Amino acid sequence: MKKYAVITAGGSGLRMGSHLPKQFMGINGKQVLWYTFKTFLTAYPDMNFILVLPENYLNEGESLVKSLDIANQTILVQGGNTRFHSVQNGLAKITTSSIVFVHDGVRCLVSPALIKNCYEQAIELGSAIPAVASADSVRIEEHGQNKPINRNMVRIVQTPQTFKSELILPAFQQAYQEIFTDEATVVESFGHPVFLIEGEYQNIKITRPVDLLLAETILKERELL
Repeated sequence: MKKYAVITAGGSGLRMGSHLPKQFMGINGKQVLWYTFKTFLTAYPDMNFILVLPENYLNEGESLVKSLDIANQTILVQGGNTRFHSVQNGLAKITTSSIVFVHDGVRCLVSPALIKNCYEQAIELGSAIPAVASADSVRIEEHGQNKPINRNMVRIVQTPQTFKSELILPAFQQAYQEIFTDEATVVESFGHPVFLIEGEYQNIKITRPVDLLLAETILKERELL
């Protein structure tokens, strides 16, 4: 079946203290996004990509795609005001029955194995939402009060959130709601259950300077294996 990876890369470098968006920052001489693309290509060389970027960085995205020699497999799309609208812009380019991965471009430590597992479960169940158990105690804060909840019932959601196109494309025709924090919430709102799959603790989202240092260490260790 045809495969599309919608890579969302609309973030800024504000929490990094940098003018350069984090997806274009370097790790071991390569951009964060470079590692993300290479991993998807390792999992499935026939992957088709839709790269969603801020308007001012479409040229940088084009250069990256050319360096990977995947211009014929990639469509560049301008992002929207929210994640929902950015993903919606990307999904609008998909017109054939397919398996669709939606992945945070700055989750550059995702493994080929997780990508393949998500694909296989989506084929079988319609969706695959990577998630890991919480390693920390968790409390809910509401109306100035807070209370603990059972962390064994908590799952920390990751990407690539993976769906059959027949589920995710019509779901994103809905009007935007604030509860749409990820693709799973959009598909659920449209009346479809979503199914979790075991994620990876190393599949972190690069957000702060310490995350870059951690990613650098992990990627160097992987090269030695």
